[in-house]
Amino acid sequence: MTSVEIKTNLKSKSRGNLDIFNQWQMSGGEYRLSLSDAADTRFSAWTPITNKACNHQLFQERTTLILHWFDLWTDRQRKEFILQLLRRCSKTQLKFTSDCLTEAVPVTRLDFTTVLPRFLSLYIMAFLSPRDICAAAQVCWHWRFLAEQDCLWSPKCIRLGWFLPYSPSDHEYGAWKRHYVACAATLDILTPRAAADIYGTLNESVTASEEQEERWRELMIKETIREKIAEHKKAFLKTRRAWLNTSKLGTSLTGTINSQPLSLSAALVNLGDQCRLKNTPSNVETRQSWDGLMISRAPDTRYITSLVKTPTMSLPFNRPVRSTYCPLPHFLLVSSKVPGYELLLAAVQVSVIVLPYDSQGMTLEALLSLSEKAIQGNMLQSVGIVAEGSADEFMLTEGLSISVKTVLKPCVREFWEKLCGWVVPASDGGSLNIFAPLAASVAGTDLMKILSSMTGLNVRAPTGICTGSYQHILSEWSGSGDVPPLIYLHEAGLLSWCRQAEWIEEACKGLRKQLGPQLHFLCQKIRSRILGVFLWDHIKMPVISLKSEIMECLIQGLVALVNESPDNSLDFLGSFLLKKSVKDGLKDTEPLFLTESTSSNVIRPIPEFPKGLISDADRRGGVCGELLNSERAYVRQLQAVSTVYYTPLRAALDSNRAIISSVSLITIFCPLLDILEANNLFLTELQERLQEWGPLQCVGDVCVKFCTKLRAYTNFFNNYPTILKTIDKCRETLPVFRMFMKRHDRSVATRMLSLQELFLAPSARVEEYVTLFQALTLHTPPEHPDYTQLSSAFNTMLTYRSFIQKLKSSLNQDLKILEVQNTIQSCPNLLEGSRYLITTQEVALLTCLNGDITTSLRMYEHVSDLGLFLFNDALVLTEKSVSHVPFSLAVNTTHTFLASVALHCLNLTEIIDTKYVQNAFQLESPKRQWICATDREEDKIKLLSALNSAINAAITRN
Repeated sequence: MTSVEIKTNLKSKSRGNLDIFNQWQMSGGEYRLSLSDAADTRFSAWTPITNKACNHQLFQERTTLILHWFDLWTDRQRKEFILQLLRRCSKTQLKFTSDCLTEAVPVTRLDFTTVLPRFLSLYIMAFLSPRDICAAAQVCWHWRFLAEQDCLWSPKCIRLGWFLPYSPSDHEYGAWKRHYVACAATLDILTPRAAADIYGTLNESVTASEEQEERWRELMIKETIREKIAEHKKAFLKTRRAWLNTSKLGTSLTGTINSQPLSLSAALVNLGDQCRLKNTPSNVETRQSWDGLMISRAPDTRYITSLVKTPTMSLPFNRPVRSTYCPLPHFLLVSSKVPGYELLLAAVQVSVIVLPYDSQGMTLEALLSLSEKAIQGNMLQSVGIVAEGSADEFMLTEGLSISVKTVLKPCVREFWEKLCGWVVPASDGGSLNIFAPLAASVAGTDLMKILSSMTGLNVRAPTGICTGSYQHILSEWSGSGDVPPLIYLHEAGLLSWCRQAEWIEEACKGLRKQLGPQLHFLCQKIRSRILGVFLWDHIKMPVISLKSEIMECLIQGLVALVNESPDNSLDFLGSFLLKKSVKDGLKDTEPLFLTESTSSNVIRPIPEFPKGLISDADRRGGVCGELLNSERAYVRQLQAVSTVYYTPLRAALDSNRAIISSVSLITIFCPLLDILEANNLFLTELQERLQEWGPLQCVGDVCVKFCTKLRAYTNFFNNYPTILKTIDKCRETLPVFRMFMKRHDRSVATRMLSLQELFLAPSARVEEYVTLFQALTLHTPPEHPDYTQLSSAFNTMLTYRSFIQKLKSSLNQDLKILEVQNTIQSCPNLLEGSRYLITTQEVALLTCLNGDITTSLRMYEHVSDLGLFLFNDALVLTEKSVSHVPFSLAVNTTHTFLASVALHCLNLTEIIDTKYVQNAFQLESPKRQWICATDREEDKIKLLSALNSAINAAITRN
């Protein structure tokens, strides 16, 4: 191609390009590029600035390219690109972006107070209630300024008849709000207990006609008082001195009018009370009563008390106003029947109000009175009860079990309604927590439902079935939310107590007996906590509570050490633990149930199972596994008695080197060997069934067969006192037997227990059988073929447990009476018939110096100290004498018999407290009378309540 043709082609191309560029030219054509310049910049990489048409075209192309890249990016990349782009923008560009976003995405939420005029904002807030206005004032400072304006609060105060006794200055705001708060804070409210006394129960409501009549009466009284306050305000403003400063509250307004002035609040209260004394108050009557009242202008007249007041509202305490800054306390009731309850008191959280009470001789009225005094009018978040109980009932006091049959009694119902009336509603988290496995049975669940409907609270209880000592508290709890035990108690103290409560109880008995006289003048709460802290410090409970994995490995190592019997025990144990840690590792799984005697029964944190993941079939399998494991451990204890004690003694007797006689050997061991034979058969049949376990597998027939052999247990329990007496007699009279027992007691083979402690296993096992059979029945569907036989076995075992409990109760009552009889000198025989001890109390014997004058002015003299021993049919009075031991804090207390009065012949009179005597009462028999007084009010309440109940029961019997 020639040079002429090339030039011709370039010219034609340049004309075409020029036509294209002309399409994007601006109206002013002074900046057009020449043909050569356009051709030079067409394919260049830099942006032509002088040629606007080319510049715009390149901008469009690059924008299209960037948007194409933007469509291909991920969401994170797009956000990063937008962020970097916004950072490069100027303020005007960011403002333009904000306007575009506002147009594309309109604002849906906006503070109306910043947009609307102030009078419209105040008009909107005028429709809110006082509580909502106070909540709005907490939004920000601007809202607070609007929420405290007088135009919002003055109509609300005037509507209720609350007027300011002065006119606020121009620069003062919030006066009407402070006046409203002051008036509302002095209102008397009707507590649930007072409402129960007036209207019957908390669940009963006043009829519509009574409510309408009461409202009409109160409206009339308010209207009358409102008129009188308006008249008083006008008169006050006319006579107010001009130089007084009204910009601040709390300044003195004026002097008094009368030498005996009556404040405005007191005058209004008296006026309202006088109006309520009449059925139909009229304006004329109220005006007449108002004319007789002298109103003073005292400095506190700005705080006008509530005008709506009834005589029944003067109560010992009122419900306080809930504070958003201070959490509500929890209340915990701890029964003295709980083993080692002092350890629980030492582990109580700081925010918990705890009340330890003596269940012996305690009545519901006395317990309610003590609770009221401990709470001191505070609102409660929850109530917890730690008492002895089973899966269908719990012992609130001695002789009173709360179950489905007894919970609807009038006295019991009144107790629950009044106690739970101090707790916030269930909507605010109010709950009633019972430390007994009620949720593990149908009867216990029904009891929880009744309590929930009666009290209006969320009732929670443990759902687990455990054969250890109080370890059901560590199982899963019914309901949702925090684990209740950890709300009241520290975790370390709770875990230690659950594991060793029954063991520490033996030490507590001796310590209570020794430390009781030393701490006599301290209250029961402080005394119990001191004892708990003492045990905690000296027994080192947290040190004993090791981790479950460590204890499990140590137990397995010790078992292997006993089985192998190597020469070097320490090397064998070290190598075993090393192999265990390297080969197997530590197990993380936790069983559903905890058995005290197995290696897996160590103290673990409270297990939490996801709801919905454990079916009834899985729970039934878990209960059967727990039954098998606990039965294996129980049979092992019985076999220890046979191998460690019976077999050597029998061999010595057969070889003519008898340690004890044949009669003593049969008396001690034969009843327990019969139990061992029955349980061996039961264990074998359980193992066979569980080896082929399935959803339809039955164990009820095995349990029913075992229940037919309970006569072996009956023979053991009937001869149990004789067995213990025989062991003690042989130990005292036979030195060989004494050495034999010393050599075999508390060894590894007997699980560090003595022979007498091993004999406690059958009674504890019966309680476990009831719990396990009940759990099996609960998790077995009614249509299951095993349900009928399991129900029969459970009912049989439940009846048998009642029989054993009666034996225990009768024996304990006899032991208490014998202890009292040994304590009292010259005491007649107290062990007669069905007599049992209710309570004991030490009182002061008083004599009246001037009985002819008014009761409030009588003076009494302390004559001596008495001891009162209350039985179910008589009251024994003893003369108490105290002697101190030289060079010691110990005190020896003796009682000498003074008199015995039958309860149906005894009259009880309470003496009103005066400045000369406190906590006094009078006992009167047909021949004598005694004026007594207790040191504390709690002791008087408890004693008089028990006396009244016992006297009424004795009169009914006679």
